[in-house]
Amino acid sequence: MSPSAQPRYAVYYAPPPDSGLWELAQHWLGRDCESGAALARPAIDGLHTVDLDGATASPRHYGFHATLKAPFRLASGTSLRDLHDALAAFASRQSPFEAPPLALRALGSFLALTLSEPCEEMDGLAATAVRDFEPLRAPLREEDLQRRLKSGLTARQEALLRQWGYPYVMEEFRFHMTLTGPLETAQRELLQPHLTALFSPHMAAPFSVDTVCLYGQYNQAAPFQLMDRVRLTGSRAPDTADAEKGELAR
Repeated sequence: MSPSAQPRYAVYYAPPPDSGLWELAQHWLGRDCESGAALARPAIDGLHTVDLDGATASPRHYGFHATLKAPFRLASGTSLRDLHDALAAFASRQSPFEAPPLALRALGSFLALTLSEPCEEMDGLAATAVRDFEPLRAPLREEDLQRRLKSGLTARQEALLRQWGYPYVMEEFRFHMTLTGPLETAQRELLQPHLTALFSPHMAAPFSVDTVCLYGQYNQAAPFQLMDRVRLTGSRAPDTADAEKGELAR
């Protein structure tokens, strides 16, 4: 099987399935990432000049989420059952926590929901996920490595890419739930206030992080689908310091 025909999996945070944020975000992106069904986008006045299908194509492909362990192919000898078991074990070691309210921001050329202030628990959860799922990850294909290396990474991000298969991990991690793909400046400036107004009811209060999710795609062209939600049941919160020690001890 060619690498492009192999499935990929990712460990993500996603809002609760019965939450208003989850429903709104999926409609905004135009796809239910659990069932795969197409969804009608909310009507927003003043955006008739924007190709919203095009603007949301990339996040629609990946499904609404925040990355903890970025998409990867399974290592040789590792099964999907192994991954499900690892996810259950991971969740059993992590405690639920409360994250700060969300804020809608421009991150480079795209728009995303981010945290309004730093959150050590979220940073620790992501760092622990990067480390704990690493034994299940196949090495990056050379073409994927070279593509990433051409994207203007810093020396530190390149080192993280080579070690963990993704450059935005550990101290480079920034929690975000993407709402658009890359936008021209004029489009971004037009969309940002409209999206801020649309999502503002879901940015007013802290939110609970009490599950992690497994997403997967059957091949590189297929959209990611939500495959599993697992509740965090540990008694100890993610520890950023421990995660950094694990990352540095290499």
